[in-house]
Amino acid sequence: MAKTEQVEAEQTETVREDSQGEQSQADSGQTEAQNAEFAEVQDTGATGEANLDILLEISMPVTVNIGKVEVPFKQLLQLGPGSVLQLDKQIGQPAELYVQDIKFATGDIVVVDDCFAVRMKEILGMEIPDVQADEK
Repeated sequence: MAKTEQVEAEQTETVREDSQGEQSQADSGQTEAQNAEFAEVQDTGATGEANLDILLEISMPVTVNIGKVEVPFKQLLQLGPGSVLQLDKQIGQPAELYVQDIKFATGDIVVVDDCFAVRMKEILGMEIPDVQADEK
């Protein structure tokens, strides 16, 4: 008997009736789904404001993109102190701000107390629709 035929024969033999009268399919590679029962949730009367306060305290990393450049790997290996990479943005174009790779704002690069900073120029997704234009 070929090895695969023997394994199939063994798997068919392992299917049997268990003590509750249900067929055990664990040995044949199949799983049995069962319904889950959950207790009913009781209304505690809390408004969720305490939970919101916790969420509002979470710090999120912000990434500022001032430009991009694609460099062949060979040229990348040749970079050293004093090397200059020219980016795709010109002076005066706004930087892009991201939270978890989602662009949410643009801004201008400025200096505050000898550190780089960003002056917000536009917050994306906050445009108020023109109600009068919709009514016409």
